Amino acid sequence: MVEVETAKDLASLIGQKIGTSEWIEIDQKMINAFADVTNDPMWIHVDVERASREMPDGKTIAHGLLVLSLVPGLAQTIYKVKRRSRALNYGLNRVRYTGQVQVGSRVRTHQTIKAVDVIEGGARITSEHLVEIEGRSRPALVAETLVVMYD
Repeated sequence: MVEVETAKDLASLIGQKIGTSEWIEIDQKMINAFADVTNDPMWIHVDVERASREMPDGKTIAHGLLVLSLVPGLAQTIYKVKRRSRALNYGLNRVRYTGQVQVGSRVRTHQTIKAVDVIEGGARITSEHLVEIEGRSRPALVAETLVVMYD
């Protein structure tokens, strides 16, 4: 795990892959819970029986937004800023869903620091996340995320 004192110190890592997160398994319970919370019960996600007949490999797939929503938590296993009061998701510059995540798959993210902009009381960090699917050559998604961290 990479550790820095302040968010501004991440500037020394611009252009570098700073690490890879732990794996997390995407199970049907997680997919169903996400479908319930987001009111998105599309059959490709939640209908196991129909998916067994009509989907590749007979499996449901995770919502793309579910996989994206895992990125902040996964990033917490990659780096730590010792002196910060809080961090807020600031936005996304670009997201591309490049591979389907089937139920039972494990995913992890690889993080690269793209920019660190000093702001009043902290810094805005732009990172690239490539979310890998275990055993697959094509990633689940590639996203450029922005986080604001306050000292």
